[in-house]
Amino acid sequence: MKIEHLAIWVKDLEKMKKFYHDNFHTNASDLYHNPKTNFRSYFLAFDTGARIELMNKPELENNGVDCFGYAHLALSVGSKSEVDQLTEIFKKENNLLNGPRVTGDGYYEAVIKDPEGNLIELTAEK
Repeated sequence: MKIEHLAIWVKDLEKMKKFYHDNFHTNASDLYHNPKTNFRSYFLAFDTGARIELMNKPELENNGVDCFGYAHLALSVGSKSEVDQLTEIFKKENNLLNGPRVTGDGYYEAVIKDPEGNLIELTAEK
């Protein structure tokens, strides 16, 4: 069993697609649009095969039922030095929330936020 993808409701599809591409080198699918429901999405693929689906449906912005986000997305970036390098980038952009640090369960991580405030843990291989 494996996780197929993680889906995130977003306000600005293009901005979020660019964020994940520029910082994590994802490859985006073509834009999917269902004109009947006005649903739009991109699948963003990592080299490992893991994927994120960025989803948008304008009327959800005022509907609290379907807009609950996730707790966090943990991305293993490889090594402590990679965590440190990315931490410096996000620190300059004021998107670093904490870290890097070693957690109680042994991960080396930093926590950042994406442009819409979703939390991302940048981790090193355990």
